[in-house]
Order: sequence, then structure tokens, then C-alpha cells
Amino acid sequence: MPKRHSEHISIKDALKEFVETNNLETGLDKVNIAEAWAKLMGNGVNNYTTSINLQRDTLYVQLSSSVLREELSYGKQKIIDLINEELGKEIVKKLILR
Repeated sequence: MPKRHSEHISIKDALKEFVETNNLETGLDKVNIAEAWAKLMGNGVNNYTTSINLQRDTLYVQLSSSVLREELSYGKQKIIDLINEELGKEIVKKLILR
């Protein structure tokens, strides 16, 4: 049986507790990173992005353009910082562009 609280709690706190209790945080991080990538990189880069995969603290991004991959490789640390800032916590420590 789930535990009940006698006091009222907000939906935000209830959802946070549910995610922590059921160990759903890593799955949500994967979804949030894909959304953050789409938001931060814009349509130009998203058109050439074929897949985004988070494994542990490494973000793997598959691109269909070698020219774009080379261009983005110059700003890897900036991209990592932007994604972590967007998510509000340090999830990505390494970025690999394929």
C-alpha cells in the first residue's frame, strides 16, 4: 500500500517523490536531454541530428553531416555547459559526436 500524507502537498512535490521512489530519474533525464538538444541547437542542427543517446554521463549525438560534426566539435564544452544549465543539474560530462 502506498503511504498517505495527512498534510496537503503540491503536485510538484508528489511527482518528485514518485519519480525518486520508482527510480525513474535516468529515463526522464534521457527524454529531457533530447528536448534540451532540440531547443538549444535549433532547427538547423536538428535537421541533421539522427539520434541522441545518453549513457551514464556521456552524451552520444549522431549527425548526418560531417561538416556540421566538425563545426560542433570546436564547441563541445560550451554545448555540455548549455545542456547542463538547461536541465539544472550536471548530467553530461562528455560529448561524443558521431
